[in-house]
Amino acid sequence: MNQTTGVLRSVLICFSIILFVAISNLAWGQSAGETIFKSKCVLCHGADGTGNTPLGKQLQAANLCSKDVQSKKNAELHKIIHDGQTNMPAFAEQLTDEQIDQVIKYVRTLGKGAKK
Repeated sequence: MNQTTGVLRSVLICFSIILFVAISNLAWGQSAGETIFKSKCVLCHGADGTGNTPLGKQLQAANLCSKDVQSKKNAELHKIIHDGQTNMPAFAEQLTDEQIDQVIKYVRTLGKGAKK
């Protein structure tokens, strides 16, 4: 096997893994925003978005289901996620604008599931 074949094989394997993960998420009904939320936000905000985690309590993470958060415009939430606020770090270096928008879309679903 020559070097070009090895590189192509590696690229194909990586592409296959990415495709598998994407298809798995779709098969389980998981949106891109939910996937990102689970990888970047759950530690502080919790799976339900309430901030009721040990680290979330320590950092006073916002309850994403609250009227205060849910009443914010998407642009406001985008700025908070992008730039950070208080104890929340900025995600500008980790997430694209499109990914941030997908997270916001998912956070909106958390508010709809909250008890009023």
